Amino acid sequence: MPFLDLVNKRKSTRRYSPQKISRETIDRCIEAARLAPSACNSQPWRFIVVDDEGLKNDLADKAFSGVYSLNTFAKSAPVLIVVVTEPSAYAARVGGYIMGIKYNLIDIGIACEHLILQAEQEALGTCWLGWFNEKAVKKILMLRPYEKVDVIISMGHPKEDVDNRAKTRKPLDAIRKFNMEFGTFVPNS
Repeated sequence: MPFLDLVNKRKSTRRYSPQKISRETIDRCIEAARLAPSACNSQPWRFIVVDDEGLKNDLADKAFSGVYSLNTFAKSAPVLIVVVTEPSAYAARVGGYIMGIKYNLIDIGIACEHLILQAEQEALGTCWLGWFNEKAVKKILMLRPYEKVDVIISMGHPKEDVDNRAKTRKPLDAIRKFNMEFGTFVPNS
C-alpha cells in the first residue's frame, strides 16, 4: 500500500473484536518501533506487551477508572502496550536542556507512530492513550517509582470492517508555507 494511503487509512480504534493477535504480529509492530530514529541514538523506550487477558483486564480497570474513565473502551482491546520512557543519552539530555526540549518524548512519539503504522499494515486497529492512572499502571506492572509511563497503546482487530469516518484536518495551505520572509507565518483563514 502506498505510504500516504496507509497514513490516511489509519484511524484511532475504540471498538475491538475479541480476536487474539499472534505474538509474531505484535513483534513486527515492536520491531517497527525499535527501528525508529532517536536523538543521539538513545532509544529511550521499553514496551511492555500485556496480552494476558486477566492482567490486561486488571490493568485496564485500574488505569482507566475514575477521572480516566474516558478510555475504558481500551479494556475491549486484546492487547495493551505500555510504553516506558527511558532517559535519553547524555548528549541528548544536555542538548535538550539547552534547547528546552525533552527529546526522549519526541523519540517515543516517533517510535510509537512507527508501531501504530505497522499495526495498520497488519490490519490492526490502535489507539494512542495518554490519559490514564500512571500510578496504578506502575503498581500493577511492578515498575520502579522513578520509571515513567507516558503512553499506552490499545491494539486489536477493529470491530467494524469498514470505518468510513473522514479525517478532519486543516488544509495543506493552512499549515505549509515555502520560504517564509523574516519568519512571518500567517495562517490562511
